[in-house]
Amino acid sequence: MQHTGRVEKSTGSWYLVRYGEEQITCRLRGKMRLLDENSIPVTNPVAVGDFVEFEINEDGTGSIFEVKERKNAILRQATHGRRGIQILAANVDYGIAVQSVRQPALKEGFIDRFLVACEAYDVNPVILINKMDLAKTKDLDKVQELKDLYEKLGYPIITGSIDDSEFQASIKTLLKDATSVFIGPSGVGKSSLLNALDPDISQKTGEISTFSNKGKHTTTYAELFRLSFGGYIVDTPGIREFGLVGFKAEEIGHFFPEISTVLGNCKFYNCTHHHEPGCAVKEAVENEEISERRFKSYLNMLDTV
Repeated sequence: MQHTGRVEKSTGSWYLVRYGEEQITCRLRGKMRLLDENSIPVTNPVAVGDFVEFEINEDGTGSIFEVKERKNAILRQATHGRRGIQILAANVDYGIAVQSVRQPALKEGFIDRFLVACEAYDVNPVILINKMDLAKTKDLDKVQELKDLYEKLGYPIITGSIDDSEFQASIKTLLKDATSVFIGPSGVGKSSLLNALDPDISQKTGEISTFSNKGKHTTTYAELFRLSFGGYIVDTPGIREFGLVGFKAEEIGHFFPEISTVLGNCKFYNCTHHHEPGCAVKEAVENEEISERRFKSYLNMLDTV
């Protein structure tokens, strides 16, 4: 008999699938599709958040034979020398880019790449900046500049510290009755935030390396948790880079809201807004209608596709 469940944890070789109140340990039956619709290799054909069809074996384990159509997914370039796409989470309402103001330092490029991926794959993005209790005056000024910039573009941005009750309340309001995913570098406090928001989760946390000032990996595999106050959250291992994959150079501008509104006025229909004459985007940057910082971020992405 076949059953429908949702993948709550993936190690790459086996999966925990929620079926009612049970978790079934499952493996893939045979070879599943390892290419996306554009024939780009996919490192994980089944991702956390996927709804799957499976059968229960005599030993109590399950065999997954179908992945249901996804409403969306957050993808990035595969790492560790592998070619293709890694699916970080599937079927989510909110993708939350988690950064810390210090220890480790905030990475604006990470945020911008994450926003482009969310725009491209139909995920509602949110920016969350943690550890504001460590902020110095120049950090506060920088965060305010980012708030002004991103909120003007329509991106919600939540700032605060784990012990701040208002910060926790804002995050709970966002997460309640939705499926969300935390994505960010190690050490920014993703797991600590989950523990503070819902102590029943009890995720393992680690210290910041005093040598590199970067976080140590404490979450090994992506995992979906049910929240006691309603909703689901996916906690993911820390990722240092968010590499875009599957984009053409002329497409990237469409996923910058401020660029997409003027690119139709460029002289050339396939303008990359880099070297072409008659570029409406470069003119908007010169007129300060588009942030120079965001435009430089766009150009950095252009160099990598």
